[in-house]
Amino acid sequence: MKLLSVNLGRPKPVPYTGQRDGLTGIDKRPADGPVRVSAPGAKGIGGSGLAGDAVCETRHHGGDDQAVYAVAREDLDEWERALGRPLPAGSFGENLTTEGVDVSGALIGERWAVGPEVVLEVTSGRIPCRTFQGHLGEKGWVKRFTERAAPGAYLRVITPGEVRAGDTVRIVHRPDHDVTVALQFRAVTTERELLPQLLAAGDTLHPEALKQAREHVEKSGAAVEVWPYVGGCPEGPVPARTAERTPPIRVTTLGP
Repeated sequence: MKLLSVNLGRPKPVPYTGQRDGLTGIDKRPADGPVRVSAPGAKGIGGSGLAGDAVCETRHHGGDDQAVYAVAREDLDEWERALGRPLPAGSFGENLTTEGVDVSGALIGERWAVGPEVVLEVTSGRIPCRTFQGHLGEKGWVKRFTERAAPGAYLRVITPGEVRAGDTVRIVHRPDHDVTVALQFRAVTTERELLPQLLAAGDTLHPEALKQAREHVEKSGAAVEVWPYVGGCPEGPVPARTAERTPPIRVTTLGP
């Protein structure tokens, strides 16, 4: 398992962001050398975890719980076949393009050692937005991407350092639950009846997904014994079908 590419984006004006200044950093290109990775700070204040990478809309992007975005080259290859067009590294706005890593199948709270220094922790899947759709220029892209439920993973920085193309990726911790990135993504988009299952991931889960799961359980009358919470929230969700009422459950987690 390794990094094929480390990708950085510069601020670029486009007509499809919905922001007043129209700037976005989604158009990412491979870096030539090592890139410093560190925790950027709280959402709304901190941007990307990669030095030299632009996050222009900090309400929904960037911050400690979305410091790094990874996409598997294998997923890009599948989308190339489906769309009939090339998708070079960085096409999805990802910071890390990996090879041999089951990114969407990773467990929430799973930790990756990248190269000799950096350790990252999986927090959630990427929710598609209209900037992503505009960047790719594919009609109905948000719906299509959501239906496939292979969103790639956001990661927080546990140990800072430098990464570069060719670095190995090693899984150094796998938590004792079965909440994958793909399951978390489905729960917060199209299958909200899955939300209670997310609580097993504890406070390693992205805080907005954790908040959604807690609220869903509270509304359904479930008994929950753990309420971990850290600040921040991901970009706004795409429309989801009406959640089904979940029978009372009891969830106990002991953290990562």
